Amino acid sequence: MAKKQGKKKEIKAQVANRDQFDEVVANCDNLSTEIASYDFKNADIESLIRTIRGQKVMLDFDLAMLYGVQNKRLNEQVKRNIKRFPDDFMFQLTKDEWNILKSQFATSSWGGTRKLPYAFTRNGIGMLSSVLGSDTAVEMNIRIMRVFTAAHQIMENNAILFQKVLNLERHQLETDEKIDHILTKMDDNSPQLLPEQIFQTGCVWDAWSYVSDLVRSAKKRIILIDNFVDDRVLSLLMKRGENVAATIHSRFTKDFLTDLEKHNKQYTEVNFIQLPHKNHDRFLIIDDKVYLMGASLKDIGAGLCAVTEMQTSPETILGLL
Repeated sequence: MAKKQGKKKEIKAQVANRDQFDEVVANCDNLSTEIASYDFKNADIESLIRTIRGQKVMLDFDLAMLYGVQNKRLNEQVKRNIKRFPDDFMFQLTKDEWNILKSQFATSSWGGTRKLPYAFTRNGIGMLSSVLGSDTAVEMNIRIMRVFTAAHQIMENNAILFQKVLNLERHQLETDEKIDHILTKMDDNSPQLLPEQIFQTGCVWDAWSYVSDLVRSAKKRIILIDNFVDDRVLSLLMKRGENVAATIHSRFTKDFLTDLEKHNKQYTEVNFIQLPHKNHDRFLIIDDKVYLMGASLKDIGAGLCAVTEMQTSPETILGLL
C-alpha cells in the first residue's frame, strides 16, 4: 500500500513539472531564482527584440523574465485566453527557426526549453498585460511598447532618409544622362577636322578657323613651309599648345624677320629657316601628318582653295627642301 502511494506522488510530481503547452520546465527552481534576482528596472529590452519572419518579435521566455513570472505561468494565461492571440499577435517557431536562433544567441536559460517557443508581435505583447494582470506586467509592458515605438520611428526615419538618397541618386543619373546627351550633341555639331576641305572664295573665317583647329591639335610640332608669311602667321601659331615647337620655312623678308624678333622676345620662340630656293606648293606639318595647302596661310580663304591631308611622311617633304 505504501508503495502505491509513493508511486502516485511520483506521477503527480512529474505532471506538475509540465505546463498546459507540454513544455518541460525541468529547471523551474533555477528560473525562479533568476527571476528573483533579475534587475527589471535596468533590463535591456531592445536586445531581446528579434527579427523573425520579417517581424520584430519577443520570445515567450524572455517576456516571462521581464514580467517576473515563470514561462509556464505566462503560457498558461495565453492558452486560457487563446482567442485574444490570433496569428498576427503570436506564432510558434519552427524547428529550423529555433535552431538558427539558438546558434546566434548563446544563453543558459534556453537549456531546459524543449518545446518550440512562441514569438509575440507588438500587438501580442500589448495583449499580454491584460491576461497576466500584475502591476509588474503592466509597468513592463509600457516600457516594452515605448521601445517598440522608438524602434519603429527609427525605421521610418531611416526609410525616409533612404528614399531621399535614392531620389538624389536618381536625379544624379538623370542629370548625367542629360549632360552626356548635350556633350554628344556638341560633338555631332562641332566642326570636324576632316582629311580634306575645300573653301569657296570669300570663306576667310571658315578657312582660318579650320587651320586654327589644326594648330590646336598639335601635340609635339608644327612646321610650315610657305614662301609668303607675315605677322598673321605668327598670330596663328600662338594658338598652339605650351610645349609644341614651331618652325617656319620661308623666303627672307626684312619686315617679317623684324616681326619675328619682336615676337620671340615676348612669347615662346618660333624658329625660322630660310628656303634655299622658291617652292611653289605650301605644306603644313602637324606632328606626323602632312597637309597640302592650296594657298598661303596668310591668304587662306581669300580665293578658292583646298587643304588636303597627304599620305607622305613629314621627313620625305623635309628631305626634299
